[in-house]
Amino acid sequence: MERVGLRLSLKQRYILLLCVAVGAVLAYQFTRSRPEVEVRRMSHVEGLRANSSQFTLERKPFRILGGSIHYFRVPRAYWEDRLLKMKACGLNTLTTYVPWNLHEPQRGVFSFEDQLDLEAYLRLAASLGLWVILRPGPYICAEWDLGGLPSWLLRDPKMKLRTTYPGFTDAVNSFFNQLMKKVVPHQYSKGGPIIAVQVENEYGSYAKDKEYMHFIKEALLSRGVTELLLTSDNKEGLKLGGVKGALQTINFQKLNSNDIKYLDENQPHKPKMVMEYWSGWFDLWGELHHVYAAEDILPVVTEILKLGMSINLYMFHGGTNFGFMSGAFAVGLIAPKPMVTSYDYDAPLSEAGDYTTKYHLLRNLFSLYHTQPLPELPSLQERRAYHTAVIQQHMSLWDSLHFTDKPFKSVRPVNMENLPFNNNNGQSYGYTLFETTITSGGALNSKNNIRDRALVYVEKHFVGVLDYKTQELALPDGKGKRTLSLLVENCGRVNYGKTLDEQRKGLVGDIELNKHVLRDFIIHSLGMKPGFVNRLESSGHWMSMRQRPLFPGFFQARLYINSVPKDTFIKLPGWGKGVVFINGKNLGRYWSIGPQQTLYVPGPWLHRGDNQVIVFEEQEADGKIQFTTSPDYGMSVDVQ
Repeated sequence: MERVGLRLSLKQRYILLLCVAVGAVLAYQFTRSRPEVEVRRMSHVEGLRANSSQFTLERKPFRILGGSIHYFRVPRAYWEDRLLKMKACGLNTLTTYVPWNLHEPQRGVFSFEDQLDLEAYLRLAASLGLWVILRPGPYICAEWDLGGLPSWLLRDPKMKLRTTYPGFTDAVNSFFNQLMKKVVPHQYSKGGPIIAVQVENEYGSYAKDKEYMHFIKEALLSRGVTELLLTSDNKEGLKLGGVKGALQTINFQKLNSNDIKYLDENQPHKPKMVMEYWSGWFDLWGELHHVYAAEDILPVVTEILKLGMSINLYMFHGGTNFGFMSGAFAVGLIAPKPMVTSYDYDAPLSEAGDYTTKYHLLRNLFSLYHTQPLPELPSLQERRAYHTAVIQQHMSLWDSLHFTDKPFKSVRPVNMENLPFNNNNGQSYGYTLFETTITSGGALNSKNNIRDRALVYVEKHFVGVLDYKTQELALPDGKGKRTLSLLVENCGRVNYGKTLDEQRKGLVGDIELNKHVLRDFIIHSLGMKPGFVNRLESSGHWMSMRQRPLFPGFFQARLYINSVPKDTFIKLPGWGKGVVFINGKNLGRYWSIGPQQTLYVPGPWLHRGDNQVIVFEEQEADGKIQFTTSPDYGMSVDVQ
């Protein structure tokens, strides 16, 4: 049967397609823009394609010069500053992960406001002329607690993360239903900046379920993702991490011609991209600060570009693991090692947004790949070394329990995630206090059920620390019934490797005294969330420093600022281990074992007049809080 209708010439069809695309751009500008962020975009007809040995955008050769900056690691007030510095370095594409654990802190409760306003971040990138590669996970690794997976998933004792186990896929579907509503309107085809979307993350290094990557790909496509799909793996992971319909990209730090050859053979006549070129490395408590010399990075990046490849610098700007968000590193059966608060990463742009030698060398290199001069360098943020803040008041941990949720009584220990707190989502982060009654001293054995570190007290007197290495302590003898207290810290869940399903925290099993199992616990949740900190701050339970403080405890000081607040760093010589809050915001953990010795304080989190500083300290306090303009990340070691 002959089809009757208008026959359009190739030129007419192209003009019609162009009109439709312009309409989409205008719709994007009208519906997605805000008065303070005007989005200007060229006509979007054909997005990023990988149909030949070079990417094309609008059917013209296109090289991705990318850099990673995570919106959740940078104070929102500084998003524009950091992205402008990226643009001035000669990069054209922003890559970011999406942290599920922050966006859905309780099952079915979603947050996309303020610091987590992903749409505002995407609009900002578009307004500055940056393309975006979005990496929505659901697993992101990122040296982030549980690789960004929410801890409430672990309430299910049969949970199999990153597989097609129904308990996991149902949760992913629920999250993606919300996330993709935010993301899809910002795709290139709709006039937005997103030119590609990554399917999961480094799955080849996990690879527990052959159907899983297909599930994630379909979860994206079925919710309206139309841009180019990518996967990202190291050389070993490439064999198992791909999925049909997605371009494979590679992650590395040192260039190996065999890796490039493998990509070529596996994907002939396709563009090659280093999705994660590791510009530095992360740090672990108790080890040295990792640096990757600028003179080592430059020849590798130069060679990558000479080979005609695209590149994404991971990280371009690392930022900070504020709060309790740091992950942990584990290999095999070795006890996990927690990551530090700073995510400076020795990246081209420092934790506080400073230019580095690495930045300037890379800028000179990237300028060779532009026909126009690069933008001028944005000015740096000023910093101040504020006057020392003297501790004025203190409150013991025991007194602070008035401001926590009602304690939970349980015959047996219950791990953090399965406690009935937070609307039955369990406790995600921070500390948990387990208390029971004993009638004798003797050998307290953790049976290796402490996750990760416990301060042990008898009648509020410190006895010692139990952790992965120390699993037995001698408790002092005493008369009658006494209270045994274990303050257990979740030091950060492992974010990479095959032990994700085993990342439950707190007391994960029985503990014994003289080989008798202890029972009947009272359990207090000390997640130290903003509500708790605010209640603490305004309470009447604070005591003067004239009275000797009890440890662990909270210590309060005021930082007075009489001008426009500037960035600074806190340093705490003479303190041991704990957490710092400023105006209710959790700056993160400090620990005297290093390497990190300072905590970054963003100026926008301060205000004129009195600023409230609260320090939670486990064992020893100096009585004052010092400020400096320079970070101290500790003694360094070259990345090998």
